[in-house]
Amino acid sequence: MIPYKTILSINRKTNQPIYIQLTNQFIKLIKQKTLPSKTRLPGSRVLAEQLGVHRKTIVACYEDLTIQGWTLSIPQKGTYVNGNIPELKQTKLSDTTEKNKKTTAGFRFKKEVILTRNFPDQTHDQDIYINDGISDPRLTPIKEIATLYRNICGKRAALDQISYGTTYGNLELRETLVSYLNETRGLNISTKNIMITRGSQMGMFLAAQLLFEKDESIIIGETNYSSSDTTFEFSGAKTLRIPVDKHGLVTDKIEALCKKHNVKALYTTSHHHHPTTVTLSAERRMHLLNLSKTYNFAIIEDDYDYDFHYENAPILPLASHDIHSNVIYVGSICKTVAPVYRVGYLIASEDFVDECAKLRRFIDRQGDALLEATFAKFIKQGALDRHIKKTIRTYKARKEYFCALLKRELAAYLTFEIPTGGMALWVQLCKKYSWENVSAIAKTQNVIFSELKRYDPQNIGHNSIRIGFAAYDFAEMDELVSRLKTTFTIIENTKTLSK
Repeated sequence: MIPYKTILSINRKTNQPIYIQLTNQFIKLIKQKTLPSKTRLPGSRVLAEQLGVHRKTIVACYEDLTIQGWTLSIPQKGTYVNGNIPELKQTKLSDTTEKNKKTTAGFRFKKEVILTRNFPDQTHDQDIYINDGISDPRLTPIKEIATLYRNICGKRAALDQISYGTTYGNLELRETLVSYLNETRGLNISTKNIMITRGSQMGMFLAAQLLFEKDESIIIGETNYSSSDTTFEFSGAKTLRIPVDKHGLVTDKIEALCKKHNVKALYTTSHHHHPTTVTLSAERRMHLLNLSKTYNFAIIEDDYDYDFHYENAPILPLASHDIHSNVIYVGSICKTVAPVYRVGYLIASEDFVDECAKLRRFIDRQGDALLEATFAKFIKQGALDRHIKKTIRTYKARKEYFCALLKRELAAYLTFEIPTGGMALWVQLCKKYSWENVSAIAKTQNVIFSELKRYDPQNIGHNSIRIGFAAYDFAEMDELVSRLKTTFTIIENTKTLSK
C-alpha cells in the first residue's frame, strides 16, 4: 500500500496551482520507480479525501498526467502508470547526489582555455577592488534616463519597438549617432556605415569572426587590452606583437611583419592605449593609415574612452582620417554613462557593416530597441554632453588627487606618468618588489587585485599594472592608499625579519 498522504505534499502559500504541484510530484515518483509501471492510482474521490483537497483538483492532476503521457486512463477501470515509458538510466547510488547538482555535463564539449579569466569569486563590503579604469556608477543620471525610457514606453509608437526589428539597431539612434559622431569625432559617415551593438566588445567579436581565416594574423601591442587578445585568438587569428612606447604602437615594426606574415588586421586603442594610457602620435597615425593601404589590412580602432581627455580637446580618431575604408571603428556609450547600458556601435564600410548585421542575427538577433530609442533622445536633448562635462570635471579632480596622493605616500615603491586622459594610471612597481607578492599581502588588508598576468602576457618584465581612479571618491582613495602603504610596510618588515 503506497502512503500517498505521506509522500505527496501541498504548499498552500505558493502561487503554483495545487493540481500542478501534485502533477509534478507524481511525475517524480514515476521516474524514481516509487510508482512502478502499470501501478493503479487511487480514485479521485479517495485521494482527494486523503489530501484534503477538492475532487476536481485530483481530476485536473490526473488529466494532466494523461495528456503528458505519464499515465493511461482506462474507462470503467481507473488511471494507471504508463507501462511503455523507458526506464531512465541511473548512475551508481553513490554518484546520484553529486549528479543531481549538475556540476558536470553528461556529454563531451569543447573547452577553450583562452576564455578562462581569473576574477575573484566574490568581494565583501570591506574589500577595495582594484579596477583597471571604470566609470563611477554613482554619477549615472539614472532618473533622467528612466524618465526618457518611461515616456517612450508610454507612447503608442512603442508598440513598433517591442517586436522583432532590424539587426542594424534602432534607426533613430543610428541617425542620432551619425550626426553626433560626425560632429564630435570628425567622421564622414551615413546610417549605412553604422550598426548598434551591445558594447564595443560585441563589435570586436563580430569583426574578428568575419576577418580571419586560417594562417591570417593580427598585429597588436606587446601590452594590449586582454579581452581583445582573447577575442582575436578565439577567432583563430595568429597574434603578432609589436612594442609600445610613449608615442604608442611602434609603427616602424609593422612593415617588417607585413613582409613576413599574412597580416589581415591591426588592433589599436589609439586615444589612450590600453593598458599603458599613452596616445598614438600624429606621425604614427598617418604612418599606420598608409601602411594599411599599402598592405591591405584592416585597422580595428577601439575608442573605448574618447570622451575622457582632460588637458586639451580629444584627439580625433584614425577613423576621421580614413579615406580608403580600412578602419573598423568601435565604441560604446556604456563606458561613458554606465556599463549596464549595453549600447555601442560599429562603424565601417557599408559592405562590412552589412555582413556584420547578418552575423549578428545568429548571435543576438537584435538589441534592446526601447533602450536604444531612449539613448537617441538622451543624446539629442544634450543630456549626454551634460553628463560628459560633469564627469570630466569630477574625474579630472580625482586624477589629480590620486596622483598627488600616490606620490606623497607611495613614491618609495612605485612610479607612473600622469596621463592626459582616460580613467586609469599605468603604475610601475620598483624592481625589488613583485605585484604577485604585493597582491597576496594586500589581500590580508582587503585590497583585491585580479589577473595580474594580463598586463604582461609576453613576460617582458615591465612590472607594471593598470590602476583605475575614476570610480573612487577622495575618501575611498585615502583608504585604498592607506591599505597599500600598510601592505608595503608588512613586506618590508617581513624582509627585515628574514635577514
